Amino acid sequence: MKNWLVAVAFALLPLSVNAAFDQSHAAWTALLERHVVLIDGGKASQVDYAGLAKERSALKAYLDSLSAVPRAQFDSWSKPRQLAFLINAYNAFTVELILTRYPDLKSIRDLGNLVFNSPWQQKFFTLFGEPRHLDWIEHETIRKPGAHDDPRIHFAVNCASVGCPMLNDEAFVGERLDAQLEQQARRFLADRSRNRFDAKTGTLMVSRIFDWYGRDFEAGHRGITSLKQFLGSYADLLAANPADQALVRRGLVEIDYIDYDWALNGVQR
Repeated sequence: MKNWLVAVAFALLPLSVNAAFDQSHAAWTALLERHVVLIDGGKASQVDYAGLAKERSALKAYLDSLSAVPRAQFDSWSKPRQLAFLINAYNAFTVELILTRYPDLKSIRDLGNLVFNSPWQQKFFTLFGEPRHLDWIEHETIRKPGAHDDPRIHFAVNCASVGCPMLNDEAFVGERLDAQLEQQARRFLADRSRNRFDAKTGTLMVSRIFDWYGRDFEAGHRGITSLKQFLGSYADLLAANPADQALVRRGLVEIDYIDYDWALNGVQR
């Protein structure tokens, strides 16, 4: 009888460990709902860093909950839950990085030299028991070939800059992740300040993200193997009239890239 009880306890252990982490990321959503302001009809957002600074203890409690997740527990989750965790971690730790110098900075790039002391390569937090940096989350984990292979992650991770896709006003969750990533893609591509078709020149003017990470959009996600094909699947958002949309959809356009705005994505006061 005693051995049977021990066996049952060990069998249930993984469930109890997994249940210890809140997969709804409710604490992060609560902060985002209070301090992310949607603008431009919901296609962009601004962040109330001053308000977040007043709730730094709540932010740190959420970050501590991320840091407390062991690798074995993370590995036991579904792929959508893993990706949601990583995106939320990237965004929340980015906010924490900004708050270390807020309000005395105009851009995340003020936090380090891009070559020798990049803000994205500073090991200022812990995940899975090791010191980590933001590039480790994005480039070595999320974008690792074979890990997730979804280019829409580029519309979900937020670099605290105006040129970056908006910080979402809710946490990403595994159970709704595909819909959330699609919403983020459509929001960003509908933002004419960062992506638009110039009918006069026949040129599709798009964010530098598509230049920097072009290969991610050509890697076969949903059968798409070229950047023009990816952008063409969102032609209704990029061009105003049906004739221009048809050109974008068929890839009969030139592509050029808009300069990236590295100014802080804070609420304008």
